[in-house]
Amino acid sequence: MRLFFIILSQFLSGSIWFAANVAYLDQGFLLSAVQFGFILGTLIFAFLNISDLFSPARVFFFCALFGAVFNYSGTFLENYKGLLLMSRLLCGVSLAGIYPVGMKIAASWYPETVSKALGWLVGALVLATGFPYLIKVLNFQDNVGFILQATSVLCFAGGLIQLFLVGDGPHLPKGSRFYMGVVRDVFQHPGFRAASFGYFGHMWELYAVFAYIPLLLKTIVKNNIDLWSFIFFVFGFLGCSVGGIIALKAGSRKVALVALFISGAICLVSPFLQDLPQGIALIIIQIWGVMVVADSPQFSSLNTQFAPREYVGSALTIVNCIGFLITIVTIELLGLWINYFGVRTAFLPLVLGPIFGWISLKKYPCTQ
Repeated sequence: MRLFFIILSQFLSGSIWFAANVAYLDQGFLLSAVQFGFILGTLIFAFLNISDLFSPARVFFFCALFGAVFNYSGTFLENYKGLLLMSRLLCGVSLAGIYPVGMKIAASWYPETVSKALGWLVGALVLATGFPYLIKVLNFQDNVGFILQATSVLCFAGGLIQLFLVGDGPHLPKGSRFYMGVVRDVFQHPGFRAASFGYFGHMWELYAVFAYIPLLLKTIVKNNIDLWSFIFFVFGFLGCSVGGIIALKAGSRKVALVALFISGAICLVSPFLQDLPQGIALIIIQIWGVMVVADSPQFSSLNTQFAPREYVGSALTIVNCIGFLITIVTIELLGLWINYFGVRTAFLPLVLGPIFGWISLKKYPCTQ
């Protein structure tokens, strides 16, 4: 039952991630602001060692509270682009105390089956990412502010669940002090380097697909685009969850390799999706939803396994920050591509990420 509450709190609090994008139909700058805030917040949390100095469950709660407030403030900022971007950046900083801290709490309760727990947890975050689309579908009054208001309430509720129904586990991992100098030698370990480069390739594709999949769906279906967008994220949730279960037997590396290969192949054929029968095109897009994110929790597991024991926290922080920095590049790149060349070929540049990630991970003969 506790795992259910961990997953539920991550889902509810993570719902603010894409809320403004869906509300204001700005898939580029608003998401990039959140990504940058997440990077900034991750570095601040790591440098100050916050989740070790304070109870992770309490950190999660207060970040959910502040995230809800910053997200709600966007309701009044539609005509103030600079302030809206700042509110999204602060949401990103808050999410740095929700997503990674939530994973730490999960690991403190389920240290032996962490790959499975992370699969459910990342899956919950993926589902939360798409949840604003479902809110928009159900928002019959077409009130833009309602999406931000609803996700703010959900975010705060997630914090309450984490604080009062989950708490800190008995196997709470103790992190090391953040050490920036680890950048010099952390990638010398072949396993960590392979897993990290695989993760970078994965991140090159992931959030750009998340951001612009509604535009691709719009070229295939004429109605219920928001509902189909939500369904895409539902399949992402299934990919993470089932992938985590499969990884217990097959290993995280094999799951990641398969996911990278299939998602890269779909990137490659994406320009032809509009020419296929609608049903077939939608099936391929939902398979993409599964595979584009199924490897995400497995890279977290691999990076944790191969990170230097004495600097595991610093190593993971650096890798996550680089990964999310890459997402900003591809989100903006696809925005420009769509403006100049249209959405049909927009996902082609993303194939470089899965190719790079697959080659990087494939050449290291580990068993995980």
